[in-house]
Amino acid sequence: MSIDISEDTAADTRELQVQRTPDLITDDAHALRVAKRLAEEFAPEAAARDRERRLPWAELDVFVASGLWGMTVPREFGGAGVSSATLAEVTATIAAADGSLGQIPQNHFYALEVLCVGASAEQQRFFFDRVLAGERFGNALAETGHKDFKRRTRLTRTTAGWHIDGRKFYCTGALYAHWIPTLVITEELGRDITCLAFVPRNAQGVEVIDDWDGFGQRITGSGSVQFNHVRVEPEWVVPFQASFERPTTIGPVAQIMHAAIDLGQARGAFQAALQFVREHSRPWIDAKVDRATDDPLTIAQFGDLAVRLRAAEALLRRAARFVDAAQAGPSDRSVAEASVAVAEARALTTTISLDAGSRLFELTGTSATLDGLGLDRFWRNARTHTLHDPVRWKYHAVGNYYLNDKLPPRHGAL
Repeated sequence: MSIDISEDTAADTRELQVQRTPDLITDDAHALRVAKRLAEEFAPEAAARDRERRLPWAELDVFVASGLWGMTVPREFGGAGVSSATLAEVTATIAAADGSLGQIPQNHFYALEVLCVGASAEQQRFFFDRVLAGERFGNALAETGHKDFKRRTRLTRTTAGWHIDGRKFYCTGALYAHWIPTLVITEELGRDITCLAFVPRNAQGVEVIDDWDGFGQRITGSGSVQFNHVRVEPEWVVPFQASFERPTTIGPVAQIMHAAIDLGQARGAFQAALQFVREHSRPWIDAKVDRATDDPLTIAQFGDLAVRLRAAEALLRRAARFVDAAQAGPSDRSVAEASVAVAEARALTTTISLDAGSRLFELTGTSATLDGLGLDRFWRNARTHTLHDPVRWKYHAVGNYYLNDKLPPRHGAL
């Protein structure tokens, strides 16, 4: 099934037409090569896109056409079924070039994992085929305006059809999506349960509002979505709550992508600092050297950043092995081990992304703060993205696991 874009809505959704059938990623090595090539293509205009808040429609079309958005589709459904390590490295590679472009597909891959874990074979075939044909998922998961975490967007099921009403925020990628996976509450056997409804972006009653004005991740499209009696088909609704009542890898997969985005931000800041110091910075007068690259204290600072960056990379690769093991054999213990390993990686990727973005200026000097350079985007993007869930709770989950053998809770934030 293809999304039908009618004449009278074409002005609003013309960018959502699939430009061409994507290439097919064949294996992990192929995915990594393609990501590296795309990062080199995306990097030169990243500062301008951030500064001008230029939405990356053309870049996303290239990104999707590369085949990378279908790389986690299982092999039995025609995809490459790449490892968690490859998913993380591809994400980090793109995020190093452009933090927003690195984050936009995060919920797309999250939705694919939900489908792998909880959807029927018919639903999997339908949606995996759509992804391999070039359609992309956004998200409408979070809600604001209340102090609790209760979700109020409802799916009402009647003999006249199924309809969604509600409002969501932090809807990263929804602006660019063909489908918006939406977290809904519905009644079943007298109790409320949670489902994920895949809503066509151009369905009647869907209003995607580009009102994200955070100081970082400016072009992620992380604004609002309003659902006004939006009709959905039963086969577009996937169980969600049940996927957390048993051990599954939805949470660890979500979190390893967040860690990879932060790692990419750190890599980008580190490389920008290296380039600026080599080409523009002056040494401090007390160093008594002619070049900034010979300043001993600058050298030591870069050494410190490099060591901690490599440590973050190693923890991310280690976490990916645990996630792959949990996907191959999900159990209470294997999923907990994956969650803890990813939490360890997130603790370090959070701190290195923030530190690299901040120390970039300490090491380069005042001239690096000129607005036209856009070097502040690394810290702004890292600070914004790392607020997704607090790193202090990562340390708590890790400590409680090792000290008290307490398994972490199963939800999307761990």
